[in-house]
Amino acid sequence: MRAEQMMISVVEIPKYESYKDSENEWFSVIPEHWKCIRLKYSLKLVSEKIVSAKSGLPYIGMENIESWSGKILGDNSDVEGLASGFEPSDILFGKLRPYLAKVAIPDFRGICSTEFLVYRATNGQPQYFRYLLGSKSFINVIDSSTYGSKMPRASSDFIGNQYIPVPSSQEQIFIANFLDQKTAQIDEAIAIKQQQISLLKERKQITIQQAVTQGLDPNVPMKDSGVDWIGQIPEHWEMKRVKNIFRMVMEPSEKNNEHELLSVYTDIGVKPRRELEERGNKASTTDGYWFVKKGDIVVNKLLAWMGAIGLSEYKGVTSPAYDILRPQLPINGYFYHYLFRSDFCSAELKRHSRGIMDMRLRLYFDKFGVVEVPYPPSNEQDEIIRTLEHQMKEIDTGIDLLLAQIEKLKEYKTTLINSAVTGKIKITPEMIGYV
Repeated sequence: MRAEQMMISVVEIPKYESYKDSENEWFSVIPEHWKCIRLKYSLKLVSEKIVSAKSGLPYIGMENIESWSGKILGDNSDVEGLASGFEPSDILFGKLRPYLAKVAIPDFRGICSTEFLVYRATNGQPQYFRYLLGSKSFINVIDSSTYGSKMPRASSDFIGNQYIPVPSSQEQIFIANFLDQKTAQIDEAIAIKQQQISLLKERKQITIQQAVTQGLDPNVPMKDSGVDWIGQIPEHWEMKRVKNIFRMVMEPSEKNNEHELLSVYTDIGVKPRRELEERGNKASTTDGYWFVKKGDIVVNKLLAWMGAIGLSEYKGVTSPAYDILRPQLPINGYFYHYLFRSDFCSAELKRHSRGIMDMRLRLYFDKFGVVEVPYPPSNEQDEIIRTLEHQMKEIDTGIDLLLAQIEKLKEYKTTLINSAVTGKIKITPEMIGYV
């Protein structure tokens, strides 16, 4: 079933004949025959604690629950400290950062982090309540009540006293089965689109690799580059060491300057920090920071092997923790921007980085400088970049389209769950298996 067909079908779902005012914040009306009761009267808070997590039972941590979907992503065994016990069909609700919507129902007996509240259905179907507790509207209400700025947590008393809509047990079964089926279809559609994005990204890397190592003419005579990770290059190209194409510059800025502060990111390259303040801490001063000119290559030594390297389109300053490489030969900077940020080059940069573990690796210029890279004639670099940018634009447009479709599917899923658990739509047995 196409995603578009799934989204159209919700419009056709009937409504209940009559509704009543719920007098509640997160669901204004409910079907006339539904009950509106406090959560604690349908879900019992299980307060059992185990002194040590080393009990032989599977342990579920916050990291083992996927946000919003409720999928359990494995379990841990080598854990120490306090834990809460749970039985099959109990509901785990993440009270730490509730906006993450870590809500799940295990189908096995085990123990979990004390950051979960464990609920047991005493008056209804657990799966219905899982959808209810994991719905966007309910999560928003709980999240607004949290205490603690760095580690916000929800109060079990606040949650227990929230009024919730409760249909008949039979309707709960219909709703849960319907949502199981529909969300599985939506998740499958999302997974297919995510796979398509992965294929486009793979195609993007192949396109870049071919362009920056083989050029655009498939019929040009080739020669061995003498470098394993490069392979063959056009016969008229040269291979040069990075230090022969670029020189490292260290020009400190003056005191009390107001230059644009630049940073380099693995996903987007070099950007002004002011555009992305939420991604990092704002520097209190940029005195003594390195000057950056348009056309310089900025290298984050710590993350270069992960793609944190790129061409600057801006004039400004950047942290002394970065290296600034300035061309000393005629080049098109975008050629080396694409080359240095490519997956196959990143693997080579990792090999030349120093450190005892991946997250401590640093790429110093004495090692980076001896790396040999292709050096086509500058006019050919220009032609390669013109072609590459056209191809990248087409691929990026395709990726953006798929991302937009995924976002619509997620929004549809959220709306569908909210509508079903609050009675805005009426789920009947005939709809299960056919819609």
